[in-house]
Amino acid sequence: MKIGIIGAGNIGGNLTRRLTALGHEVSVANSRGPETLTALAEETGARPVPVAEAARGAEVVVVAIPLKAVPDLPSGLLDEAAEDVAVIDTGNYYPRPRDGRIAGIEDDGRTESRWTEQHLGHPVIKAFNGTYAQDILDRHRPAGDPDRIALPVAGDDEAAKAKVRALIDELGFDTVDAGGLDDSWRQQPGTPVYGLRAGRDAVTKALAEASPDRPADFRG
Repeated sequence: MKIGIIGAGNIGGNLTRRLTALGHEVSVANSRGPETLTALAEETGARPVPVAEAARGAEVVVVAIPLKAVPDLPSGLLDEAAEDVAVIDTGNYYPRPRDGRIAGIEDDGRTESRWTEQHLGHPVIKAFNGTYAQDILDRHRPAGDPDRIALPVAGDDEAAKAKVRALIDELGFDTVDAGGLDDSWRQQPGTPVYGLRAGRDAVTKALAEASPDRPADFRG
């Protein structure tokens, strides 16, 4: 597939490494410009592009940037993406010290990914937000392996969710359907599933045990 990755930090960089290794055509962008991505491009074969071009023709777009940077993404970012593009939001709200207080999340009660979706103007699928970046490189396993980790995946667009879950399976991880985007608080920072390295049953149990009350450490 053609995949666009916006953000070349720990998660975005390691997804670039794995997805290119699997044979996908990856375009990668960051806020500092494509000239700063030369080393990653040489390592992986990904194509460094400006952010405004990252989604061009893409069947999957991964947004892996700090939450506070989402409103700064170019308008019309997804206009030239494939008609059925699936957009993956890997983001988390860290009000202290990184993102500052975001009223749309804290006052309006929106989930982090619903807030991101509204800025993008396109449905998103929440995934990888509680995944250790190094695990993307080191802990993938073939289907059926007893040590295979499961990742929660939330979103409203069932076709897009299915596409994302299939891609995660190809990357070497099981998935658990975590419900719609308004249910994605169950996998936000501070919940039992966040950072959990476990199989489907344990991930399903952790999602069920989550509380909708945002922990104090994750409030601005």
